[in-house]
Amino acid sequence: MKTLAYGLVTGLLFGFLLQKGRVLRYDKQIGALRLMDMTIVKFMLSSIMVAMVGIYLLHDMELVKLSIKATILGPVIIGAFIFGLGWGLLGYCPGTSMGALGEGRWDAGWGILGMIVGAGLFAEAYPVLAKTVYTWGDLGRITMPQVLGVNHWVIIPIFIAGALLLFWGLERKGL
Repeated sequence: MKTLAYGLVTGLLFGFLLQKGRVLRYDKQIGALRLMDMTIVKFMLSSIMVAMVGIYLLHDMELVKLSIKATILGPVIIGAFIFGLGWGLLGYCPGTSMGALGEGRWDAGWGILGMIVGAGLFAEAYPVLAKTVYTWGDLGRITMPQVLGVNHWVIIPIFIAGALLLFWGLERKGL
């Protein structure tokens, strides 16, 4: 129950930040897809950087255990295509669909319906996918620090510096 409470609290906090960052807005979504407004890119990259530092800090303090999933290229590529197609058609990604619906934009309900139907179809197709798509390009449970043979605290500052450099460049271009 404690884990569910943590999930609820962090989910509500993230939803609040999505709303405050104005990334739930349709115009921001379309602007990101057209590479004309990088608000969403900056928001998500900031979230990833904070999460990366937090997770590895908690892991080093032995407060959390990492559960690295296998990198399998087949489902990643197909899933990314389906995700991108849905986002492009609807103008919302899954998380922003929930937030937009919470703000009263009923068109986001189509995205939520799509997620539910897609999850059901995936569950039904999984036995076939496990024997086919899930065997294409299985790289195993890898992380970038493992591949490079370095500690994760060598990689994290490099990613943060890269993100900050990207943010600076985007701001200079007015994006």
